[in-house]
Amino acid sequence: MIGQPSRRSFLLGSLATAAEAAGGPDPGFRLVDVTRAAGIDFKHNSGAFGAKYLPETLGPGCAFLDFDGDGLLDILILNGSDWPGHVRTPTTLRLYRNNGNGTFNDVTQKAGLAVPMYGMGVAVGDFNNDGFPDIYVTGVGQNRLFQNTGRGTFIDVTQKSGLGGRSGFSTSAMWFDYDRDGLLDLFVCNYVRWSPDHDVFCSVDGRSKSYCTPEAYHGSTCWLFRNKGNGTFEDVTARSGIFDTTSKSLGVAMLDLGGNGWPDLFVANDTQPNKLYRNLGNGTFEDVAVQAGVAFSDDGKARAGMGVDAADFENSGLSGLAITNFDDEMIAMYRQGKDGVFTDIAARSGIALPSRRRLGFGCCFADMDLDGHLDLVAVNGHIDETVRNIAGNHGYAQSPHLFLNDGRGVFRDVASEVGGGFATPRVGRGLAYGDFDGDGDVDLLLTTNNGPAYLYRNDVKPGNKSLRFRLRGTKSNRDAIGAVIRLTTPDGVQSRMVKTGSSYISQSELALTFGIGRRDRADRVQVDWPSGVKQEFRGVTAGRFELVEGGKLSTS
Repeated sequence: MIGQPSRRSFLLGSLATAAEAAGGPDPGFRLVDVTRAAGIDFKHNSGAFGAKYLPETLGPGCAFLDFDGDGLLDILILNGSDWPGHVRTPTTLRLYRNNGNGTFNDVTQKAGLAVPMYGMGVAVGDFNNDGFPDIYVTGVGQNRLFQNTGRGTFIDVTQKSGLGGRSGFSTSAMWFDYDRDGLLDLFVCNYVRWSPDHDVFCSVDGRSKSYCTPEAYHGSTCWLFRNKGNGTFEDVTARSGIFDTTSKSLGVAMLDLGGNGWPDLFVANDTQPNKLYRNLGNGTFEDVAVQAGVAFSDDGKARAGMGVDAADFENSGLSGLAITNFDDEMIAMYRQGKDGVFTDIAARSGIALPSRRRLGFGCCFADMDLDGHLDLVAVNGHIDETVRNIAGNHGYAQSPHLFLNDGRGVFRDVASEVGGGFATPRVGRGLAYGDFDGDGDVDLLLTTNNGPAYLYRNDVKPGNKSLRFRLRGTKSNRDAIGAVIRLTTPDGVQSRMVKTGSSYISQSELALTFGIGRRDRADRVQVDWPSGVKQEFRGVTAGRFELVEGGKLSTS
């Protein structure tokens, strides 16, 4: 594929009709910035003091979770810290409890999470199947595992669980049951081999220090930890086939390539080929990224992959991929063929040109207007504020994207049309979605580097309805991660997977939301559990439901 720039130019020039069609029908929803009204008072601390340390450019992540089991989504936002010798004001991650009336209280201290560390990302999952979500925090140095006591508090079990004694520069992470034994295992992305003692001097002008690109550092392998079921984990990175010190990993997403129920992994790498790890079902993985067409761009180059999400955005029954990349590299939008080979359709779908001048980080597929078609949200922002001084540069703060899916293969960026100041240029990093106000649509939480977090309430206009499902495994892991729901209406079949990971160093809610437009019900709902159990329900009306593995649907 190397040496074919003419093909890329052709796609960008002749297949961008959707991008050129500025304006269009009403998006059907509005976003409202409720950050201040909700009581979310957060400011990220990158620790920057002039030394231009690489980790300062990448955080922070965020998550929606229900840590106290009251049925309301709470908010977790990661934070960095000051570097040794340059301490100003101590900062920690922040946990905000949902009061159920549109407001949140900061309960970080009370919950036992005011722990000093240079935090980066988060993965939430019930690793001990006790019904309460636990929190894994990545960062620079030692990552931390916080076990939920079930009483509104957490305890640090990093050492006790066998996850201690590892120092790295970790980014995204995800819980998943790779061996399908009913216990959540842990996958951790690592970026590069960096520490303050081994910082490299990089400069744009040859005099003043600037932030280095990842090429200045050696890569670092991702980690895979198997849950032993007794509160401890074993490192299976090497024997699983995951070990690879060439990777510089920032994002990870779960998908099921063959539809065989075994969870596979996509890893977004920065300036290195992406990885697509096929689960062989025997405790090992095989990297098939090159064969599948997702390791490189169409012109044979390794892009600077940041965030990633996997979802059935075409309602074809197959998961595609969206990957955010560096500016001038565009968002990649991969359609999966029945042969397992992916094709980048970003140009023809209308996503390539609008994203070309943006540096993307967090990204999520979500049905924002509840029309039954997954849309794509992406946040953007450069890594160094001095880019403002470079002629022709695309800017430090950058507007996010909100690509509305028309269901016919075309996406339109409506970020500037949905209100709430959503299109305001920011130095975007983390992104997560979740229905924090319980009205049936998904809201957005995003973070900025060295800046505030933003909570956007989604107000879908009257008419479109949804079905929401919260699953609980019994034979499967309690969070039902890896379960797939297929929902059928006269408009077609939608499929969603319960998953952690995705986006960039962030986590969205585990509940699944299906938009059904103006219809009142789904004709059929099929649930495939990780254990192999299959269930089917007929004539399910719009609303909110809970489902226990092997049981009946109940309203929530």
